[in-house]
Amino acid sequence: MSAHHIKRLVIMRHAKSDWPGGVADHERPLEERGHRDAPVAGKWLLKHDVVPDFILCSSALRTRQTCTWVCHALGDKAPTPKLEDDLYAASASRMLAVINHVPDTVNTLMVISHMPGVQDLAMHLASRDSDHDAYMDAATRYPTSGLTVLETEKSWAELDGQDARLTHFKVPRAK
Repeated sequence: MSAHHIKRLVIMRHAKSDWPGGVADHERPLEERGHRDAPVAGKWLLKHDVVPDFILCSSALRTRQTCTWVCHALGDKAPTPKLEDDLYAASASRMLAVINHVPDTVNTLMVISHMPGVQDLAMHLASRDSDHDAYMDAATRYPTSGLTVLETEKSWAELDGQDARLTHFKVPRAK
């Protein structure tokens, strides 16, 4: 892959959420650990020079809060996120349909959403030349705050399956 044509996709599962009684699933907030872990994900992205120029975020409260912390950690490099109702409780195919509409001016796209869609999407897109350890980690467990980084030479509209190299799987945790 020639570096100037590579697009990167970061797929993140929201940070650890709470289950307060009487609250609709869409309005569930992060729990304390989630508030600590989410900014660590942003710091990891900065450290590894995987800074998104566009973020699509599920409209659920826990994903919005995760996104806020990630963007806080990215500081002035953070893009303005776009809330996307279609990412709430979305299947991999629905997430991919949203990604397929992203303009090609975006080089690094971050999607913050929910299980099982995030894991299913990462596995669906991962090509055979993916990093073996990262692929196996993403395939066997995808805990809260888990994030996958994939690289492709295809446009967002062309992305459809096994055409992005999975390069990293990370579960950032606060110490």
